[in-house]
Amino acid sequence: MKLTVVGGGSTYTPELIDGFARLRDTLPITELVLVDPAAERLDLVGGLARRIFAKQDHAGKIVTTTDLDAGVEGADAVLLQLRVGGQAARQQDETWPLECGCVGQETTGAGGLAKALRTVPVVLDIAERVRRTNPDAWIIDFTNPVGIVTRALLQAGHKAVGLCNVAIGFQRKFAGLLGVTPSEVHLDHVGLNHLTWERAVRLGGPEGENVLPRLLAEHGDAVADDLRLPRPVLDRLGVVPSYYLRYFYAHDEVVRELGTKPSRAAEVAAMEKELLDMYGDPALDEKPALLAKRGGAFYSEAAVDLAASLLGGGGSPYQVVNTYNNGTLPFLPDDAVIETQAAVGARGATPLPVAPVDPLYAGLIANVTAYEDLALEAALRGGRDRVFKALLAHPLVGQYAYADGLTDRLIAHNREHLAWA
Repeated sequence: MKLTVVGGGSTYTPELIDGFARLRDTLPITELVLVDPAAERLDLVGGLARRIFAKQDHAGKIVTTTDLDAGVEGADAVLLQLRVGGQAARQQDETWPLECGCVGQETTGAGGLAKALRTVPVVLDIAERVRRTNPDAWIIDFTNPVGIVTRALLQAGHKAVGLCNVAIGFQRKFAGLLGVTPSEVHLDHVGLNHLTWERAVRLGGPEGENVLPRLLAEHGDAVADDLRLPRPVLDRLGVVPSYYLRYFYAHDEVVRELGTKPSRAAEVAAMEKELLDMYGDPALDEKPALLAKRGGAFYSEAAVDLAASLLGGGGSPYQVVNTYNNGTLPFLPDDAVIETQAAVGARGATPLPVAPVDPLYAGLIANVTAYEDLALEAALRGGRDRVFKALLAHPLVGQYAYADGLTDRLIAHNREHLAWA
């Protein structure tokens, strides 16, 4: 089995490599190709990757290349984890929206739109080259904003599934609090990428006992602390929102906080420099502890599980993925991309039936879906007016004066990545 990682020079990659090594019985990789245009980073990451495989007695071959076409040729699956513009672009995404009093964040709001505009054309070009080289390959998208990018891939006819680590993070957290194994925890996870709620936590599968009320009663303070939301909010809602919901539920508070401390991008950039220095140490043969602070916890387990199921292996029968709605949420178009539990196999992902969604959540889901429609249109066709309309539609912007100012800033900061600008 050959698997290719586009963006293989990412500092995330050793987390992925460690998962591939530990879970080789689930996903028996014979050749792993790391593709990245940054040759120096790729050499560092590739060297560590080979040492991790060797330490864990994995017989698979690891290849590094800057040649995308050569890297994807013959691949059974291609995993996308790229960041167009690097951390410098992320730094901008997290700062200029604050000038207009809006959240600066890399996957939602104005910063998330900027990332989508930079990313969608690049991902579609990569996917077309995969299709020309190997039309049967699955594309697993971990590149943010996952919902918009996955929708772009699916609309273009690619064999694609989107992946995020939020759900598996909750699964692992809840399992630890409840004293059970992660495989026993089944989440009623519903919404869009980075806009989801856990409405039930079931033990043993989709029909198992819902222990969410007990979880909140006994461990609500710990859950609330992780989400940085007041405990009474969780008690009143009776659900566990994704930590990204704090940008919506406490927008003004978050904006004030972001204005008083270094950006997350600045923190990550410093961390990446330290990690790359570590990766260059020929004695290092395991992922360093610092990598846990980089983000992407449990990403490797989720990626292995999904790839194994798509390629006919031993993955879990139900997984949280990003895929077409196809009537699952009746208040959304069929071609909206939702994030929910799905049955995953060689033919792709089929969402499981979802109980009716409370208007409190359905309204926000529908609003952000409308924004994503406009964001994808802007990413595919360009133009200032399309950017303005997408921003005006986003619930974290929503006022024409803000949308106008943000549009000008977005274009000014991203001109080198926008062919139409």
